[in-house]
Amino acid sequence: MEDIAENIGISDEERLAAVEHELKQVSTEIQRLSERKSELMAMRDKLRDRMNLEKSKQLADKNWDKTDFPWSGKLQKTLQEVFRIQEFRPHQLPTMNATMSKEDAILIMPTGGGKSLTYQLTAVVDKGFTLVVSPLLSLMEDQVIALKALNIDAGMFHAQSDKSETNRLMQALTDQKSSLKLIYATPEKLAKSKRFMSKLQKAYQMGRLARIAIDEVHCCSQWGHDFRQDYKFLGVLKPMFPDVPILGLTATATTKVIIDVQKMLDIQGCIVFRATFNRPNLYYELRPKPSAMSECVDQLADLLKHRFANQSGIIYTTSIKDCDELRDQLRQRGLRVSGYHATLDAALRSKIHRKWLTGEYQAVVATIAFGLGIDKPDVRFVIHHALSKSMENFYQESGRAGRDGKPADCILYYRLADVFKLSTMVFTQQTGLQCLYGMVEYCVDVHRCRREMIARHFDEVWDRADCDRMCDHCRMPREPKQVDVTKHCRTVYKLLAHAASSDTKLTVQKLMDAWYGKGPAALKLTGISPPSFPRDTAENILAYLLINGYLKEDFHFTPYSTISYIRRGQLASKLEDPSHTIAMTVRGKSITTDDKAAKKTPITGDKISESTKRKRTPTEESEKSKKPKVYVIESDSD
Repeated sequence: MEDIAENIGISDEERLAAVEHELKQVSTEIQRLSERKSELMAMRDKLRDRMNLEKSKQLADKNWDKTDFPWSGKLQKTLQEVFRIQEFRPHQLPTMNATMSKEDAILIMPTGGGKSLTYQLTAVVDKGFTLVVSPLLSLMEDQVIALKALNIDAGMFHAQSDKSETNRLMQALTDQKSSLKLIYATPEKLAKSKRFMSKLQKAYQMGRLARIAIDEVHCCSQWGHDFRQDYKFLGVLKPMFPDVPILGLTATATTKVIIDVQKMLDIQGCIVFRATFNRPNLYYELRPKPSAMSECVDQLADLLKHRFANQSGIIYTTSIKDCDELRDQLRQRGLRVSGYHATLDAALRSKIHRKWLTGEYQAVVATIAFGLGIDKPDVRFVIHHALSKSMENFYQESGRAGRDGKPADCILYYRLADVFKLSTMVFTQQTGLQCLYGMVEYCVDVHRCRREMIARHFDEVWDRADCDRMCDHCRMPREPKQVDVTKHCRTVYKLLAHAASSDTKLTVQKLMDAWYGKGPAALKLTGISPPSFPRDTAENILAYLLINGYLKEDFHFTPYSTISYIRRGQLASKLEDPSHTIAMTVRGKSITTDDKAAKKTPITGDKISESTKRKRTPTEESEKSKKPKVYVIESDSD
């Protein structure tokens, strides 16, 4: 390349211009190459992921169900004589055979499916001990107590451990004569205790570390619904103990999460055993949540007194305040319930749990602090007083019903206002809003089978016939219809623009009020008539715009709280095109959102023919007749 500086007869200004031009060309080329490099790296990662998934599939297709392994007889004998269990549940034996064969594996099995037995039984049969990593002290305590009751030597290592017990366990790790079979530890303790990790290294060198079981393994993934920083440390385990098989266990994980977990734990291409997510005995139902707390409590009380009379269940809330208030109001209506949340004293939580197990309390009103490790088979109902923060949470929480295989009900109360209570809690998490909006989509969808939505979220192949009328949508005989709501979406944008012109931010409540001609006069827009359809319908329109990118949340901190304001989203420009339309789906008799024609016809509760009714409590049909009117609109995203 000719040196610009050496050209004779060229002024400095011309030389500078030439240099600037060449720099611009170089920058453009660097950017092009950088973009191409990113594309190639993404392609490489995608191909590697696909190859690892195929490897996992091929390994899982091997006949791990065989009963002619060298340890098969001992597994069966120990199962019956020590654990007093007569036969294996699905996927338990294949998982045990894989981990006894020194293979790394991940087991995805619904709550209550028997995941813990896969490492407890193998620990008893195998030489040495098994390290179990778990994030929950209460769950570890329950398992250690249960194991000791079976005369199995087990212990736990955590920040509150008794000094003498800690010393005993430390010595047992490297004692060839020790009877220790399982030692439980939190990931935080592993990360912070050099003494413990040093002992594990020595135990490994002595051949005493048989396997590592990681419970709630989805917490490793930044794409999961419950990512925990402490789990990052677990990435050192495979390099430190390369010959020790790792067994990851979770009740909820998508394919994307599993790939991320495998990378993080350095077990790419490991065997993945995946149980079906379908729980055929659970009936899924969604109800519109009344805006008045007292009306909502009245409905819950009616359910507990009639449809679920003399039956046991859980009512989940999103906050401690709601938990206490709901408990008090249900008690005032004569119901035997108690509240459960993390701020209660441990002894009191244990007492409440015990009274619920023995039937003294019909239901526990609880935050998510109540759940993991619960082993009550006859839970007949799980009611969500508000939506969960993710599909994974909802599946796991509702899955605590009907573990005995008998029919049970999972009821979710939904109202748009609850979405923004949760969004201000989760928006700082990498996938917090994405997970929450996935749950909102489940709530506002009015035609897809609810069980299908759950199954597809977890990448499971689904046939609608598999539902067998065990969700409210599949029991409704009416077909959904599409309605054009473009005009109303444009109205929302006009209201946002009008507020922005006076430098005013709108919460969803203020936006709704302005739309209906209420609130401050400065926010009202002349020439716009309030919609004649119910606010529930308007809420579903806003929910659709939000989860599909036409609107977005804008979060602002105050000294005491976080506030969510509504703004135009990344797809806002589409509505500037006059030909662009938004069609949403309604279910039931003819409903229009046209202001002039909106003589509302309510969508009532589902009608079930006598031939298709499932057996329920005797009062269910009378309870159904009281079911509130529902107006629902959403996108047809199929």
